[in-house]
Amino acid sequence: MMNASVNVNILNKEYQISCSKEEEESLLASAYMLHENMEKIKITGRVIGLDRIAVMAGLNLAHDLISLRNNKSYDLNKNISQIKDKVNAFLKEYRQLDPLV
Repeated sequence: MMNASVNVNILNKEYQISCSKEEEESLLASAYMLHENMEKIKITGRVIGLDRIAVMAGLNLAHDLISLRNNKSYDLNKNISQIKDKVNAFLKEYRQLDPLV
């Protein structure tokens, strides 16, 4: 596993982070998500200071993660059901278009 040095930009500050090549895409996506979250907090003007904005963004992201973990099985079952419905609708439509099926 080779390490890469990746530059990420968060609120106009550049950070150089070392990670494996396999984790590079995930790191970039994580940095972008953090940047977007911090940008939203900064725009509100209710939180001042980069360190406070970073803490609030971290808390927001941690809350989202915990909520996803708690609702994981429900959401997964719901998503699977929606996918099944879409596949069944597609198959029904396909059978109507091609009577040989």
